[in-house]
Amino acid sequence: MQIHVVQRGENLWLLSQRFGVDVNQIAVLNQLPEFNLLLVGQALLIPEPEREYVVQPGDNLFVIAQRYAVSVQELAEANQLTSPALLYPGQVLTIPISHFVRPGETIWQIAQKYRTTVQAIAIANQMLDPALIYPGNVLKIPDKPKPAIEVNAFTSQFGQAGVEELRYLNRSLTYISPFAYRIQSDGSLVSIPDTAVIEAAVSNQMVPVMTIANFSAEEVGSDVAHDVLSSPQRQDRLLTNIVNTMRTKGYRGLNIDFENVYPNDRQLYNQFLRRTADRLHAEGFFVSSALPPKASGEQKGLLYEAQDYPVHGEILDFVVLMTYEWGYRLGPPQAISPIDQIRAVLDYATTVIPKDKILMGFELYARDWLLPHVRGQEARTFSMQEAIRLAVQHRVEIQYDQSSQSPFYRYTDEQGRSHEVWFEDARSALAKFNLVQEYDLRGISYWELGFPFPQNWVLLNDHFRIRKYRQA
Repeated sequence: MQIHVVQRGENLWLLSQRFGVDVNQIAVLNQLPEFNLLLVGQALLIPEPEREYVVQPGDNLFVIAQRYAVSVQELAEANQLTSPALLYPGQVLTIPISHFVRPGETIWQIAQKYRTTVQAIAIANQMLDPALIYPGNVLKIPDKPKPAIEVNAFTSQFGQAGVEELRYLNRSLTYISPFAYRIQSDGSLVSIPDTAVIEAAVSNQMVPVMTIANFSAEEVGSDVAHDVLSSPQRQDRLLTNIVNTMRTKGYRGLNIDFENVYPNDRQLYNQFLRRTADRLHAEGFFVSSALPPKASGEQKGLLYEAQDYPVHGEILDFVVLMTYEWGYRLGPPQAISPIDQIRAVLDYATTVIPKDKILMGFELYARDWLLPHVRGQEARTFSMQEAIRLAVQHRVEIQYDQSSQSPFYRYTDEQGRSHEVWFEDARSALAKFNLVQEYDLRGISYWELGFPFPQNWVLLNDHFRIRKYRQA
């Protein structure tokens, strides 16, 4: 998979000729809002000809297999399709390749040609001695080696739309975390309608994670957290309610998202984490937490001071770093998840939390700010697809900020008002994936589903093998 940034004067036909890929493959892969209109600065994914096929409307696995002269079983196995009948337009399939060895060829040369390794070819062909190949041998060429990571996503979509999205993302997620059961001061829980999403998760080999939170859209949650953390009896009641819910609903783990905890409650929160981990581990469940993005242990502010990174890293099975929201909806326009800020958080976090316990946060939404920004004025939040559609509508050039590794643009609306939009594209997604590999992290956590970003999921599966766990 390649990333191409559109230059002035380029169109789909020219790109098709340059890369040897059908125009429909590029258009459907990137879900272009207008087939014949590309924007200067727009990032496009380009599939590898003969190696990658982009599913088109009306396609089925049998027709695709015939086109490439492979069996349906080979195609399904190569792409780890748990439901071969379930294909989606824009889905990228890796085509199994066979290579006929020519006189004088070495296995090293063959591995270089297909951008794989000698070891991968040897394993795929059950070769005891990779040096022993002969002209006329037919070798299976495996897909490029990919590091294995875990991927979580939070979701507040509980209806049919949520179920359909999990089916669409069946290859892309290890965990799914419905958001969220809200705790009350007495240790009770406000439930959510999560049954259908949990069932869809299990049927698509995703591990359902129960999420609890102390806040809501109307309440910051500091007092609620204090009421529970300061009372062992309320904690007992809360933990009993959590365990009963997890057993009844079929959850396998817990994510604790306590925000705006009073700084003076820091030690109480740490004690609660240890108590929770001891109780749930004894029941066979894992425990994780969501942490605000701290660049140092002394970072001030209500959001940060009670969050003890070393203690979370010691006690819990893993943590989610909420490395987003620099571009806050009520703040001035800026990148929502700037790479330079994320790197500062990771530089600190990886010194006090084991790397293999860290899921790096990744936001799935774009924002549109009215200019000039007025303090407290709320930006509009929408999907990456809507961000591109809006840019196409206003025929603007996409710019790219190198320090934050984030795309943005400005436009003027019908009332003559200026706007600034920050979003994510294939380039910024790849920059974040590179951080995961550079810091050797456990994986990625997305906030939140319901905002379409097709380029992300294609690139994610192109660069990583997503871990799946057998359900008990």
